[in-house]
Amino acid sequence: MNDDSASKQSLLIAQRTGLKEKYVRQVVDLLQDGATVPFISRYRKEATGGMTDVEVAQVAAELDNVNELMHRKEFILTTIDAQGKLTPELRERIEDCWDATTLEDIYLPYKQKRRTRAQVAREAGLEPLADAILKQMPNVSLKELVQKLSPLKEDVEGSLQGAKDIIAERVSEDEHARQTLRTTFTIHAQIRSKVIKGKDVEGQNFRDYFDWQEPLKRCSSHRLLAMRRGEAEGILRVDICVDDEPAMERIARQFVRAGGECSRAVREAVEDGYKRLLEPSISNEFGASSKQKADEEAIRIFVRNLEQLLMASPLGQKRVMAIDPGFRTGCKVVCLDAEGNLLHHDVIFPHPPRAERVKAMLTVQNLVEKYGVQAISIGNGTAGRETEDFVRHLDLPDGVEIYSVSEDGASIYSASDIAREEFPDEDVTVRGAVSIGRRLMDPLAELVKIDPSSIGVGQYQKDVNQTALKKSLEDTVVSCVNRVGVNLNTASQWLLTYVSGLGPSLAQNIVRYRRENGPFRSRRELMKVPRLGAKAFEQSAGFLRIKNGDVPLDNSAVHPERYELVERMARDQKCSVAELMADKLLRNKINIEQYVSNDVGLPTLRDIMTELDKPGLDPRQPLQAFAFDPTIHEIGDLREGMVLPGIVTNITNFGAFVDIGVHTKGLVHVSQLADRYVKDPTTVVSLGQHVMVRVTGVDLQRERISLSMKQNPSISPSPRKGENLQSAQ
Repeated sequence: MNDDSASKQSLLIAQRTGLKEKYVRQVVDLLQDGATVPFISRYRKEATGGMTDVEVAQVAAELDNVNELMHRKEFILTTIDAQGKLTPELRERIEDCWDATTLEDIYLPYKQKRRTRAQVAREAGLEPLADAILKQMPNVSLKELVQKLSPLKEDVEGSLQGAKDIIAERVSEDEHARQTLRTTFTIHAQIRSKVIKGKDVEGQNFRDYFDWQEPLKRCSSHRLLAMRRGEAEGILRVDICVDDEPAMERIARQFVRAGGECSRAVREAVEDGYKRLLEPSISNEFGASSKQKADEEAIRIFVRNLEQLLMASPLGQKRVMAIDPGFRTGCKVVCLDAEGNLLHHDVIFPHPPRAERVKAMLTVQNLVEKYGVQAISIGNGTAGRETEDFVRHLDLPDGVEIYSVSEDGASIYSASDIAREEFPDEDVTVRGAVSIGRRLMDPLAELVKIDPSSIGVGQYQKDVNQTALKKSLEDTVVSCVNRVGVNLNTASQWLLTYVSGLGPSLAQNIVRYRRENGPFRSRRELMKVPRLGAKAFEQSAGFLRIKNGDVPLDNSAVHPERYELVERMARDQKCSVAELMADKLLRNKINIEQYVSNDVGLPTLRDIMTELDKPGLDPRQPLQAFAFDPTIHEIGDLREGMVLPGIVTNITNFGAFVDIGVHTKGLVHVSQLADRYVKDPTTVVSLGQHVMVRVTGVDLQRERISLSMKQNPSISPSPRKGENLQSAQ
């Protein structure tokens, strides 16, 4: 790419993102040189002007969009040129166009399409007749034009219809006409849904949308996705429309210029072109764009939820007993050491139908003592609350904490290739219980083994664009893994896969090297790993940690490229690097400004000093124990007005779902999240947050629970249709 193209590219990205062009250009250069988003945002702050990882990711996404647009332009230029229709003016228009919609409008008349009525008319030689009619000469009759210009002189009606078909297609492909109708749709479009005849009973889940209409621009993402799901399941008929008469009149004004027979023929052609071609095209366009917008909003919420789930507080390296609860099949019990290795597994039956409560009690107590269990992790699915109550009433050693842990995705993991590779001799029940225990110890390290879309912390994830969802979720996992950092000597292959600059192949090579040669003693030893070259080392090393290794800085986020700088700081203080890291008084004597150079600025120096203060510090918050109200077990135990502790389990853009320990999650509608107006629930609550909620409604028949977090209850807006959903997953 030449400098002129690169400059245009960077300018366009800067305009789209609102970021400074100078820094955008430098980020683009780094990305094209193979740098990753985590590396750029963490270790190239001087080049980015201090962009966050989110902003660097924005630049990367827009770079992909711009590159895709450039490839599209090349294709369009080649296609039109092959038709012999590429004039210098048209080439310039295409090359200067950076809007995808406008580009497609320019290309539309040249786009190969199926054999249309207009094409048939052109093949019959009727284009000159259409051109003459469009001139709308007032004193010329249509019959006269047919006799003069049509090869089908004997068929006046057929000739006129063919000419009008050509005009109708021109109207539908006219840039100005298309933009006029787009403007109308932008302002006035309505989205409507109707139940398909005979689907009333089958489609009860969509009854809110059996006869629904609202302005498209006001339709929230979850309502639009709900309607589209109903449409996909054959329950609803959904369309996006405007009032045709005024819209058609605006288009007609662009083509109908005078009175007479020709003008009347043009008007008829415009009406036909509008109804048959133009309106359906723009309606489909708005259907696609509104779906894309709804997808983006749903994906944003999913990403935010996933990020909070992955960054959930870890218990850390402690000996854990994990219990996967069940009634008929019993509760699977596993004991793990502090590294998460499986030591023992068993099955207990504390609940009906077998109800071997005493035997189960003795088994758990014996295992806790035998394996020195420090914490117990209990899955929150079927029989989860009953199992938690059972364990809490046991005579356990002081200090043994009990935690309820989300089971979402555990069954997916237990049947996966990863689980089979980790535990080839164990069945799915053992693997699932191990996952429940490990995700208490380190949620991030365990959840990276599960397809993020299976974790269940979003809304309508099965209805959105799966390619966009997958990329966004993978980017989120990468961001979280690199924000926390990875222990090089204990990380699994699947965790290492998400480290900046690595990937599946290098992650596998690292684990194999570690198995054959023992623990890494330094980051530099990574260069001995097969196929791990200088670029991969540069991108990954800063995110990998080595505890108790040969180099103290290897257990920090200081990049190896800055070790020499830290060593110079230590020499200036007449101490070793280890002493500098251990002594705050020595660090306080350092004037970082004297270490500024062409390569290293104050942002990097401040990061280095912060890391020297707290090397290897996990950015995640400490884990806090939680207990449900011991008097509440079933939905029938609830009464309006009760104030109960709960855990936020899912967040949508219409509210938050909270587990209060009765198997059914309650909904805190967005209007009930706070004593003020809340537009975005994620600004008030976070996934896994411990909250106090008040029961405001219980629907036993539909098993729905309404909750409130308002401190001062008052009349507030009720949920709109489609917003009081028990599940939007």
